[in-house]
Amino acid sequence: MTGSVTLISESPEDPFSLGRAASVVLDRHGRVTGWSDRAEALLGYSARETLGREATELLVDPRDEDVVLGAVAAAVRDRGWFGVVPVRVKEGRTLGLGVRARLVMRDGGDKEWFLVGAPADEVLQWEIDRSVMDGLFRRSPIGLAVHDSDLSILRVNRAIARVGGVEAEQARGFRVGDFLVRVDADTVENRLREVLETGEPLIFTEQSCRLLAAPARERFVDVSAFRMEDSAGRVLGVTQLVEDVTDRHRARRRLALLSAAGAGIGTTLDVGTTASELAEAAVPGLADCVSVDLLEQVSRGEEPAPGSSGGAVRRTALHSVAPESERVMFPVGSLNTFPPHTPQGRCLSGRRPILEPSIDVAQALAGLDYPEAAEHRGVHSLMVVPLTARGLVLGCMSLWRSRLPEPFEADDLTLAGELAARAAVSIDNARRFTQQRRTALALQRRLMPRELPAHPAVVVAHRYLPAGGAAGVGGDWFDVIPLSGARVGLVIGDVVGHGINAAATMGRLRTAVHTLADLDLEPDEVLSHLDDLVTRLAGEQEPADEGTPGEQVVGATCLYAVYDPVAQQCCIARAGHPPPAVVTPDGVVSVPDLPAGPPLGLGGLPFETAELTLPEGSAIALYTNGLVEGEQHDMEDGIARLCTVLGGSGGRSLDDIAQEVVDALLPARPSDDVALLLARTSTLAPELVATWELTAEATAPSKARRLTAEQLTAWGLDELAFTTELIVSELVTNAYRYAGGPVTLRLIHHHRLICEVTDPSSTSPHLRRARSTDEGGRGLLLVAQLTERWGTRHAREGKTVWTEQLLPPLPGAPVV
Repeated sequence: MTGSVTLISESPEDPFSLGRAASVVLDRHGRVTGWSDRAEALLGYSARETLGREATELLVDPRDEDVVLGAVAAAVRDRGWFGVVPVRVKEGRTLGLGVRARLVMRDGGDKEWFLVGAPADEVLQWEIDRSVMDGLFRRSPIGLAVHDSDLSILRVNRAIARVGGVEAEQARGFRVGDFLVRVDADTVENRLREVLETGEPLIFTEQSCRLLAAPARERFVDVSAFRMEDSAGRVLGVTQLVEDVTDRHRARRRLALLSAAGAGIGTTLDVGTTASELAEAAVPGLADCVSVDLLEQVSRGEEPAPGSSGGAVRRTALHSVAPESERVMFPVGSLNTFPPHTPQGRCLSGRRPILEPSIDVAQALAGLDYPEAAEHRGVHSLMVVPLTARGLVLGCMSLWRSRLPEPFEADDLTLAGELAARAAVSIDNARRFTQQRRTALALQRRLMPRELPAHPAVVVAHRYLPAGGAAGVGGDWFDVIPLSGARVGLVIGDVVGHGINAAATMGRLRTAVHTLADLDLEPDEVLSHLDDLVTRLAGEQEPADEGTPGEQVVGATCLYAVYDPVAQQCCIARAGHPPPAVVTPDGVVSVPDLPAGPPLGLGGLPFETAELTLPEGSAIALYTNGLVEGEQHDMEDGIARLCTVLGGSGGRSLDDIAQEVVDALLPARPSDDVALLLARTSTLAPELVATWELTAEATAPSKARRLTAEQLTAWGLDELAFTTELIVSELVTNAYRYAGGPVTLRLIHHHRLICEVTDPSSTSPHLRRARSTDEGGRGLLLVAQLTERWGTRHAREGKTVWTEQLLPPLPGAPVV
């Protein structure tokens, strides 16, 4: 049988303290001077039988004497020996014992031998146990601490002693709080007490702590514990296992931070918002304070010049765990320049991250126009990482630590670089979107009226809000178009889609509406022509680069209304557009039931015109669907809310009402663009309109001249009498000569002097250049020279030729 060495007491005065071990003490002559109880039980000899006798006589079979003497000689030579030797017991049989011999010196100088032995199988188990304990206490990387019943430490292994900053031999009497110097250490001790009291083991509880060996660095440990009991069930103490999992915890935390940043950065296509999301993602998980500075061109949505990484930067985002620290830093929106020696300057010029584990902020920021730099909140560590995307430097992110005592490390710099790389792509996407959106907005602003023309027939107010987020600008538009006969056209429309294509289509439709309005067509006829135009535009779409059809103009909606202040009539036709809301002078709001008509672009379907009577002071609200449709309500609910706001706005100006409507119905960032046009009607007094019906006879022109002169005198417009008589005479003569039937002459004293001649013919007069030999053909040329504007307006039956003349300036008014 074989065995392994077993422990022996270090005290020469107590050679028999090994419990189950059989111990024999020999003098230098090999005679027995000590015999343990275990030796008596194992070998059969009592101490009285062995004292003074030679060990070989008692224990060694003559046949094995050489083996035993060789073992003794090895013990003397090596001052200790272990091996297995055959030992004879009292009955004469041989027992294989594992024996350890050790030479010790008594105080008197006499040498004695301790022979410690046991059955080989027991010695083997002891050696296994001893090897396990030796592994746990000497070589195990996991911390091990044995506590007695009052939780004082009895013994620790080298791993926990190294972590705690003490020698393993000196740990006896310490407590957990002496190693884990943070409040969480109290939590650990409380949990150990629960294990001691209940016997329930504690398994893998992660704790944050600061160790005695490095109190400035936060660590994370896994703690397990179980209660120790003897064979009788008595509680002896608690064994605690402590594993330093700081690296694993930090890796998990960094992965979680990256995951959260991936979900939280780039939620919008706004440069400032994206930069703020980046700053918030790094605080407090990575830094105490984070600032994001972008190149000035980038902050405006422009593309930086290739290779440009210096120059002015704009503080775009700032976030800190301490709001007071933000007050001593460059504020968001400020324009700054970092000198080349500063960490930010080196980062931008070198396009590389900068790590300053220990930094003097006053020295690092020297040269900045920043008087508070020397009082920079006790910052002790700094990282600066560049924001680069698609080969362009967009700016830099600075990360500061002041409250967290740990300095930044290389792993922190790697994490910051990963955050910056992800955010830079989102910032660049937002920059590109901003650039495209500004281009589309600029196009749309050029295509929409800068100022609506003032017209005596209506007082107007308007609002236009582009869509927020990725939708961008759209194809909503509105217009106020002066028409003949003191009338005014009100237009509002919405092109399907968003972006530059929709804005360009809107511009073409708006131009078409102006052209059609100048022809004095009826509202339904205007929409019919627009319908044909949209159909043609859809067919003219260019193919995409890959040869597939490009973005198609699916259609548009439009509402066209013509208001006549003389008749107080409003003619309206709509093509799939929401109906208007009408507010009477006494505040009653209604939505007239008008024929809807198909959206523009379907082709071939008719439109209808409806007439409304609008008393003076009535208000009409035209709007696009973005105002009344939303994610939380449908169009009918939106129209009802609009009517509620309009009904409670009595006595307020139209501009105030328009703003109230926008505030009440729209969120901060509408998902669709919105156009709103409010118009309050005026009427002409009867005394400002004069109408005569003339018979078709040769005296009609002279009668018309006489009536005109008398009316102008009554209006105090004698200065215009001669010119107006010539105009009236020519128009009435043409009607009498070419149209026949009765002729109606109407004069309107409005913002201009308007003259209208109506006859039953549908043939329009044409302005032509008369030859020198022609006797006639110069009448309309004369009319065109004497008037500001002139034209022909067709009705269901007949036509009206009209002219407009500028009124003479009032006395004392400046001459324009």
